[in-house]
Amino acid sequence: TEQDDCDIKLTDPDNPLESSIEIMAKPKGKRPLTINQLSGGEKTLTATSLLFSIYLLKPAPFCIFDEVDAPLDDANIDKFNQIIHRFSEESQFIIVTHNKRTMASTDIIYGITMIEAGVSRVVPVDLRELA
Repeated sequence: TEQDDCDIKLTDPDNPLESSIEIMAKPKGKRPLTINQLSGGEKTLTATSLLFSIYLLKPAPFCIFDEVDAPLDDANIDKFNQIIHRFSEESQFIIVTHNKRTMASTDIIYGITMIEAGVSRVVPVDLRELA
């Protein structure tokens, strides 16, 4: 939100190519914390916010998220899904998820089922055709 803030700093600005990066986040109503001090959901929101900030400047053709929504509550999952829809006009997103809210917000779902030991099958469902 507009009440959240985040800064990225080099730990050794005199040696930028060798320096590590420190991410400082200030979630609404909290003091600034390093990313390691944040909760799982706050870490996810901070990291995805930074990624989408980069996308505003230089969108990539595609992005893969692996269960990024797992630590988020329903309200934040809905916000995440809205952002994905907004950025999907310029980029394609592949999201591995077990979350039903995220699945329901997609255009196409690819389910993977095991029809017998060691044999998997891909089952595509185009949700746009069901609307």
